[in-house]
Amino acid sequence: MQDTVVVRPQQVPSASRRLICLGFCGGGAGSYLAWTEVMPPGTELAAVCYPGREGRFAEEFADDWDALATDAVAAVRSAADLPYVLFGHSMGGWMAFDVAARIEEQGGPVPEALVVSSANAPSRGLTPQDMFPAQSQSDDELMDWMKTFGLMPDHVLGDPDLSEIAVELMRADLRVRDSFYHRQGATVGVPVQVLTGAADEVIDPRTAQQWRTLARGAFRHDELPGGHFYTPEVWQHLPSRIAALGPR
Repeated sequence: MQDTVVVRPQQVPSASRRLICLGFCGGGAGSYLAWTEVMPPGTELAAVCYPGREGRFAEEFADDWDALATDAVAAVRSAADLPYVLFGHSMGGWMAFDVAARIEEQGGPVPEALVVSSANAPSRGLTPQDMFPAQSQSDDELMDWMKTFGLMPDHVLGDPDLSEIAVELMRADLRVRDSFYHRQGATVGVPVQVLTGAADEVIDPRTAQQWRTLARGAFRHDELPGGHFYTPEVWQHLPSRIAALGPR
């Protein structure tokens, strides 16, 4: 599965662990590739490519949450030949939690730690607060959102054909997100770190306490500067904020 499903932009033969990243709405594996430059020694970056984009553009988009979660579980397991830390941002935070829980239920191999970024606790269920942007928004409104908040590259924004593809991809992700549900009783036993932005209006003030109830093991919450994607500087160096990537 590796290369197209699990993208490793810089293979590290001597790596002793991987940081495996799951995408946010409208994003792809490419959203994380710049982190290659800031990986700590001994850690290899890997990013899961969802169906319908990048190297998997010829595949159909996932129909719903369960279909995408099943795909993501298979992808993560294929890259679990090394110890790994599982990371997800926004919708990807929910996906990372669900994937970690499903892998644990299936007998492993579980991640060394689960890191969720800019995501409310999945046990709240899907609320209007979480449904941004919305399926009902126009193509122009979705492009404005991606330009402002979605880390959309300039070369995509300046190309009408690529912009059209980006909107299609975003709508596919929104359909999946809007089918999200928290599986009853799902928790994780691995250490959990929750990252949130101090100025992120989407995050429930009680999110740390809510996430804590889903973590049967060690738990920590770190509030970072900025909004949903933090500040550009924080985002660029976000792996340095991941506790599990510190010295062993």
